[in-house]
Amino acid sequence: MSKAISQVPYAVNEPVRSYEPGSDDVKSLISTYKKMWKKKVEIPMYIGGKEVKTKTKTPIQSPQDHQHDLGFYYAGDMSHVDAAIDAALAAKKQWAALGWEQRASIFLKAADLLAGPYRDRLNAATMIGQGKNVMQAEIDAACEFIDFLRFNVEFMTELYADQPISADGIWNRAEYRPLEGFCFAVTPFNFTAIAGNLPSCMAMMGNVVVWKPSHSQVYSAQVIMEIFKEAGLPDGVINLIYTPGAETAKKVLSHPDFTGLHFTGSTSVFQGMWKMIGDHIHKYKTYPRIVGETGGKDFVMVHPSADAAEVATALVRGAFEYQGQKCSAASRAYIPKSLWKEVQKIMGDQLKSIKMGSPEDPSNFVNAVIHQQSFDKCKSYIEAAKKSKEAKVLFGGKCDDQKGWFVEPTVIETSNPQYSSMCEEIFGPILTVYVYEDKKWAETLKLVDETSPYSLTGSIFAKDRYAIDEAYHALENAAGNFYINDKPTGAVVGQQPFGGARASGTNDKAGSKMNLLRWVSVRSIKETFVSPKDYRYPFLG
Repeated sequence: MSKAISQVPYAVNEPVRSYEPGSDDVKSLISTYKKMWKKKVEIPMYIGGKEVKTKTKTPIQSPQDHQHDLGFYYAGDMSHVDAAIDAALAAKKQWAALGWEQRASIFLKAADLLAGPYRDRLNAATMIGQGKNVMQAEIDAACEFIDFLRFNVEFMTELYADQPISADGIWNRAEYRPLEGFCFAVTPFNFTAIAGNLPSCMAMMGNVVVWKPSHSQVYSAQVIMEIFKEAGLPDGVINLIYTPGAETAKKVLSHPDFTGLHFTGSTSVFQGMWKMIGDHIHKYKTYPRIVGETGGKDFVMVHPSADAAEVATALVRGAFEYQGQKCSAASRAYIPKSLWKEVQKIMGDQLKSIKMGSPEDPSNFVNAVIHQQSFDKCKSYIEAAKKSKEAKVLFGGKCDDQKGWFVEPTVIETSNPQYSSMCEEIFGPILTVYVYEDKKWAETLKLVDETSPYSLTGSIFAKDRYAIDEAYHALENAAGNFYINDKPTGAVVGQQPFGGARASGTNDKAGSKMNLLRWVSVRSIKETFVSPKDYRYPFLG
């Protein structure tokens, strides 16, 4: 029991290192990358604090060189899912009883370990395993993850401090208990920070977790577990498993002690899991919390008053940073005819200067897509555009998977606003542009709103304030994160809480107090200081 009302260190966003050519920072990171590239790793699961190895060794592939032998991870089966659930439930009582300031200390220490001795290692693992360049790894694996850890501690204290009022003679209190049972975190390949945040924010609130990451992210996931263990996270609080997705979901979601799902991934998988939870609703001890962030078909809507250079730069950055493999990446753009020629020229000039290759060379802006399936999907859209009477490839369009899964930044122009690559999520470096008549601004706003079932991110560009206000209202439900005169990517923890609605998820805003509230169950407590000793009220006389 704490004997003090503790104040946690004030959270500020972790400064992003610039990694300028020749700097000590870039030399240190690339040196770490090269050492890790040469080393063959054996990555275990972590169940009940123990490293678990199996007979099933699955090779780890790097997007930039899928023939290179990085090592392997030990894949598990349903017996390991059972073991992870048992370990979590065994750890629950002691972890839930631990004072909040002790939990806070663990994750604040994890943030400092990441900001210091583990920074290069986690960034390099993300570059090697997930194909991110120096800057994309830094803003994700280092800075955003550090921000999640520090800001969530601050948000936790703000949540606990939110207390009810008390009338004379009584004291009302709110207790924010962890959920009853165990939680399940399912995380994606594209953001190391998301992979670390989903299980850790639940654990921070006193919950125990079974964590299943993407099989394309196991390298950095293992480093995250190393950080948590060094920070002092008790055994069994977070259990990391590499097991088949569909089977694991069936096993976890049918367990009577399942109490919460924190998910980032595809819409179809999330919807399937939601249905599965509904099918098993009679089994659970309590109604499970369901939080998910899924797909996006993110837009850039341009008004005739916009600046062409600003638009072109936002499209190049928003569509092609990390090969378009962000849930928030610019994927469809609506550009007025009066601006299109200039925007097209500036984009073309910028794209000519972009280098593509391995993250080992920090001057490469574009790297490989994550795996063969992604490469094949991107290639199919590009080939279809080349053959279509409704579309043409303006820039890029080349694909090469001989060594790595490389897809050139590709811009498609279409005459049909309902063309497939204008509507369907691709998750690769492909941007589709529809050029509209200037006078059809209002009609095109309606088109933007109705084209996609998703509602994750979107941006508008305009100098005309009336146009901005019109778009602001017309696109009210089209994006959970809405940007004015900026690209639709780059949400910062504590500044732009992230999440979308419609088919894009439950909009519970990772990186905010709103998200943490989903992982607690509130108990209202009323204490009366002088209790009545007679049943009669004054009205009875």
